[in-house]
Amino acid sequence: MKKLGLFTLVVLLMLGCSSAELVENWKNPDIVIFNANKVLIVGMTYNKDARMEYETKLRDQFEARNVEAMRSIDVFDVDFTSSERSEQELSDVEQQLLDKDFDAILFSKVIGVENVEKNRRLLNNLDRYNRGFDEDYLSSQRIYYEPDEHETFAVYHAETSLYCICPGKERELIWRGSIDILDPVDIEDVIDDYIKLVITAMEDQDLIFRKEDKNEITGL
Repeated sequence: MKKLGLFTLVVLLMLGCSSAELVENWKNPDIVIFNANKVLIVGMTYNKDARMEYETKLRDQFEARNVEAMRSIDVFDVDFTSSERSEQELSDVEQQLLDKDFDAILFSKVIGVENVEKNRRLLNNLDRYNRGFDEDYLSSQRIYYEPDEHETFAVYHAETSLYCICPGKERELIWRGSIDILDPVDIEDVIDDYIKLVITAMEDQDLIFRKEDKNEITGL
């Protein structure tokens, strides 16, 4: 099995096991249904191979559902993620995305935590929902170019956020989901399970994807 190492974009979902716990599933109360035609997938991690695998697999899931999606590795220059960027530089990127008809960003990251109780208190801080994509990205961008100094964390916290970058929407937060993970081991399995969770959560809340209608007679 592949070891976790520096991989920081994982979620472990084990059926019937308490190794993974959903600690947050928040949706903007002003949003009932959200549609997007072109989505940028951003996986923020120091591990470039893990980033490519995650973004590629998630892009494929979007395209399988007839939603156009692009990986950030195909949009961001290599130099862009190799060092810290300013708010103006990120605003320029957002404008370029608008010019290219993107209307949403799905932004994922993992933060290792030692004190789960403390982290959960942070999850209840409503200020986290008043920030746009630019603030979220700027506050986390060191993940790209600074190795994780805490490789032995027993608990990992994964977070995925859906932002609208539609004109007039001011890059508002549409949805955020978070999970605590205990001792993830197999990277490929974890990525697959995490992607399934994201897709299912978005379907359940009518965000880009819709559940297939059941047959009224058979219920299937």
